[in-house]
Amino acid sequence: MFFRLWLAVIGLALSQPGVAQERGRLAEALGLPVASGLVGARDEPRFAWVENEAGVRNIWMATAGQATHRLTAFTEDDGQELYGLVLSDDGASLAFVRGGDEEFPDQQALPNTGIAPTTPAQEVFLVSTRGGTPLAIGEGHSPIFSPDGERLAFTRRGELWLWTRGSEARRLAKVDGHVDRLTWSPDGTQLLFSEDRGEHSYVAILDADGQRLRYLDPGLGHSVEPIFSPDGREVAFVRYLSPPAEASPDSGPYWSIRIVDLATGVARTLWSAPSGPGGRYVGTRSRNLFWSRGGLILFPWERTGWLHIYALEARRGSEPRALTGGDFEVETFLIDRERDLLLYAANADHIDRRRIWSRPLGDGAPMRLSDGDAMHFFPTIAGGQVAAIATDVSNPAHPVLLGEQNLPLAQVPTATGFAAPEPITFRAADGLEIRGQLFRARGAGRRPALVYVHGGPRRQMLLGFHPSSYYSNAYVMNQYLAGQGYHVLAVNYRGGTGYGSAFRDAPDTGREGASEYRDILAAGRWLAAQDEVDPARIGVWGGSWGGYLTALALARDSDLFAAGIDFHGVHSMLRPVPNTLSPEAQERARQLQWDSSPLGAIERWRSPVLLIHGDDDRNVDFSQSLLLARELAARNIPYRELVFPNERHSFFRYDSWLRGLRATETFLDLTLMRKQPLP
Repeated sequence: MFFRLWLAVIGLALSQPGVAQERGRLAEALGLPVASGLVGARDEPRFAWVENEAGVRNIWMATAGQATHRLTAFTEDDGQELYGLVLSDDGASLAFVRGGDEEFPDQQALPNTGIAPTTPAQEVFLVSTRGGTPLAIGEGHSPIFSPDGERLAFTRRGELWLWTRGSEARRLAKVDGHVDRLTWSPDGTQLLFSEDRGEHSYVAILDADGQRLRYLDPGLGHSVEPIFSPDGREVAFVRYLSPPAEASPDSGPYWSIRIVDLATGVARTLWSAPSGPGGRYVGTRSRNLFWSRGGLILFPWERTGWLHIYALEARRGSEPRALTGGDFEVETFLIDRERDLLLYAANADHIDRRRIWSRPLGDGAPMRLSDGDAMHFFPTIAGGQVAAIATDVSNPAHPVLLGEQNLPLAQVPTATGFAAPEPITFRAADGLEIRGQLFRARGAGRRPALVYVHGGPRRQMLLGFHPSSYYSNAYVMNQYLAGQGYHVLAVNYRGGTGYGSAFRDAPDTGREGASEYRDILAAGRWLAAQDEVDPARIGVWGGSWGGYLTALALARDSDLFAAGIDFHGVHSMLRPVPNTLSPEAQERARQLQWDSSPLGAIERWRSPVLLIHGDDDRNVDFSQSLLLARELAARNIPYRELVFPNERHSFFRYDSWLRGLRATETFLDLTLMRKQPLP
């Protein structure tokens, strides 16, 4: 009965004059093409990327001196991801993956978000960059071309496979863990990879004929980021341990860089991180180890409290030399094909933006490669040219060629009517300074307002479109809500990235005390103190960890937060506690987990909430929303629900995003804009 009434209310809202037109603007902005997965050929100025336009994913290609063209011809919003793009060194061939889940590529149960009669496979495809029908190579992911471009290695569920032109793909080996960072040796005779077995991982090397598999210097902890020396005779990798429960931040050391001589198998420690700042291993959002032509090994380190790039001499012990420095963080980095120039994306000149920089590995000052108001991410090299993903206030992620003019590689999509969000700072109750972006409402008088809470929590919202499709959609919604008359404050709360290790690793966050909720509460109070905000009509919305903090806000402070929208949030923080704690300490830890949970404060929850979740979510179990709905119903707390069968955490389908955000608008319109009781 309640659900039928809810649908009737939605239908009534849609029938109002102008509503359909406004909702059409949301659909249009949400359906703009969003680029991702930018890659380049080593020897040719040729780039490829994926565009997702209203859920229809296709691969595009740009070559210097030629017209940009599309390589695939998919036409449906079917929820099948395209990812794992890689070009052969000569740029003649492109391999890619279609189907499965890029975040969880080795799961037995593949996603079927399009609800097809038969679950689509996860397949590796090969296509000529001149065009033509893609050739299915075999089931798997993470394809990588051999140096001569004649072979393609890939993996699936711990198996390593090899395809050779003119032959069928064949299995080379089977290992017990998940294969990561698959790499060819410079001479094309060996395959290097990291094998993740859960609580530990190894570096392994396999002869390309499948005759011999070796583990290099196996040890306790995780061995990751393996990389060949330029001559292929040695391998370097990072080895790290996870700190024990209740370890002090300056304890350690917990990680080192190891080098193995492949001829002898002899391993040595090139360098160990000292205890103190940077004593725990933290990587960027890209590869984290490079070996230069001049014998330098590049790696990220947080010695100063900010994530920067350092260089070590591989042949002899030395102190790390900082290649970047300052009160900013490097997000991704790489070296050029000549292996003597560093390229990186960082928030060096504005804490809430991203730019691309370069600097020689020897002497020389950093040089910014990107100018103007746009932000740039994921620098990529092809044939000596540098491209990146660009965004700004009105243009979602699109590829550009960096240079004097930053030329777009394809037509740039534009959202109409978007206004630049304002950078805002305020302080939490404990004095910590918090940053956010304010989307000002359009319309006179005191308006309703919302706090937007990102997920992660290792994320940072920016002063424009986000390169992530998930947060690009959130940015669209915040802009749209501002156009509908809501002030929206997006909060970069403690625990997020971009502001240094002290902010990211702030004490007592999550199940250890939910200290980041202080920042959400402070944001709500900041809005309530503004003359243009109606303090009786403040809501909160977010997804994933943002859904957790949304539910926590409603449970703890319903007198401030009058309504909320919780996308796939966590509601009980109870998890197994480490067995290295004493029984008394374990009990205290479990009680703290409960006190940090929305369910731990549910007796104070009064405000209405909309729960949105896909039941094939592999990041936050669907049972978290089932559990909360049960507890809300038992207390007669008003809630509404929107469930997507077979949908994953990030919603693979455009239709799911559009339906979820339209339901969000209708719910807010009833609970905050018009202040009507829910039917």
